[in-house]
Amino acid sequence: MRPATVTAAAVTTILGLGAAAVAAGRYAGDAALGTPPGRPFPTDRGLTVHATAPGRVTLTRSFTSLRPGTYGLVSDDTHAVVGPVLEGAHHAPDTVVRRLERVDRGSPEPGARVRITPQLHEGDPSSALGLDHQEVEIPGELGALPAWFLPGARDTWVITVHGLGTTREHPMNVMEFLHDLRLPVLDLAYRGDAGTPRSPDGLSHLGASEWRDLDAAIRFAVRYGAEKVVVHGWSTGASMALHAAVDSALRDRICGLVLDSPVLDRAATLRALAVARGVPPALLPLAVRAVQGQTGLQDARLLDGSLAPALRAPTLIFHGPDDTLAPWQPSRELAARRPELVSLHTVPQAPHAAMWNADPAHYEETLRRFLTPLM
Repeated sequence: MRPATVTAAAVTTILGLGAAAVAAGRYAGDAALGTPPGRPFPTDRGLTVHATAPGRVTLTRSFTSLRPGTYGLVSDDTHAVVGPVLEGAHHAPDTVVRRLERVDRGSPEPGARVRITPQLHEGDPSSALGLDHQEVEIPGELGALPAWFLPGARDTWVITVHGLGTTREHPMNVMEFLHDLRLPVLDLAYRGDAGTPRSPDGLSHLGASEWRDLDAAIRFAVRYGAEKVVVHGWSTGASMALHAAVDSALRDRICGLVLDSPVLDRAATLRALAVARGVPPALLPLAVRAVQGQTGLQDARLLDGSLAPALRAPTLIFHGPDDTLAPWQPSRELAARRPELVSLHTVPQAPHAAMWNADPAHYEETLRRFLTPLM
């Protein structure tokens, strides 16, 4: 074979392998981020119901079913709420008994497959909590964004923003608490949620583009009477809050940030999502690079070191070492760099975006102390 022919064949092979690698990377990236909102967290492993009795349910014993706190217990046809592990209850060595707080839909029958989720409520604030609310539409850059508005007497509004694996039902965990403080609450659905426009590429950007929907919500709040705004975000919603606090034209109206499990190391979260959703380890570097290229995440501000000096709003972070989707080390570093502005409340034994679930009373007392001077 002539040298030129050999060279051409080698180039063709390399280009073919490169194209295959790009395609594989994009496939893996889509598996990590191209998922519908409300899909379970990858870490929400399925459990089996072994038995039920008044006020208790017996589940497969695992790290998930042994978590302290209060969680939703769900399947396609069941929604219930479970409380703490009942330590004195009789059970087999491979099971655990938890308090069954309530059953909202269906019934956790023996043999049923269920999962534990941080999202406690289904429906809307009126049907789930008995709180008066209004359905409103926020003009976003991609189209109308539905939101729930709960009126309150104060002129400081709280805008709540859900994150990975949940919907705008997740912030209902803290709505009664916020309502008792007489704070108006605006609970936002953003691009990609049910009833909202999709991102043009169909992928989550882990807050890097979604924050502009939050910016639209801030504008809406100011237009309808908010003098100041506190943004309370979970997971990617917390990352959206940080983007808004730094980049929004209305950032001076943001008087406080509450960040639950913020996604600050996007590459680590991408890898964790990809692994949990079955992407082969060999494709992980390709998946991260492909997603960063598709979404522009490599240029996102949270990764370039400018966040800490640019932050101006008092910030409360709830995070802990057991979060396997969003490592808490960046939260620790942010708090250490701005100790006069950022406080970190460490929550052990809590999975991603479930810091409230692990200890609701302590979470709400910490939140009350933070919010009181901002009202």
